[in-house]
Parts: sequence; structure tokens; C-alpha cells
Amino acid sequence: MSGANGRVPLPYTRKVEKMCVAVPGKVISVDKDVALLDFWGVRKEVSTALLTDIKPGDYLLVHAGCAIQKVSMDEAEEILKLFEEING
Repeated sequence: MSGANGRVPLPYTRKVEKMCVAVPGKVISVDKDVALLDFWGVRKEVSTALLTDIKPGDYLLVHAGCAIQKVSMDEAEEILKLFEEING
């Protein structure tokens, strides 16, 4: 049994809103495509392969272990405030 598009229809479909959560962290050190970041006192290494010109003191948004965007300190603080509001 297939639908008009030739695919097997699903028994039901529902729209699900998805959100990718990225967490800001402060760069402590950089070594090639890996940086050590500080996240609320917890330090983790993340890949910086997707970004260029990363230096200590920068703030990066990180998702799934990869830095995906450089942000300002003000933007990082605003994101952290939102997390605090969500977590109560």
C-alpha cells in the first residue's frame, strides 16, 4: 500500500516542534581545532573545526561537542539568564 507520492503512509502524522539547544561557554585555551571551554565552572574540550579565529576569552555556542557560533559576552549572559528562568 502506498500513497500518492509512492511512499508508504504513516499510520498518523503529527507536527512536532524541535529545538536545538546550544550552550555558551568561555574559551580558556585553543590547540588547533580543539578548545578548552568553561561552562559554569565545568571545563570541557570542544571541537572548533567549524569556526575560525578562536582565541582565549571568546564566547562560543556549543552543541553536541562542537562549537557552532561565536557570540558576544552580552549574548552569552542573555542566554544563561534564559536558562536560569527555564530551570527556575
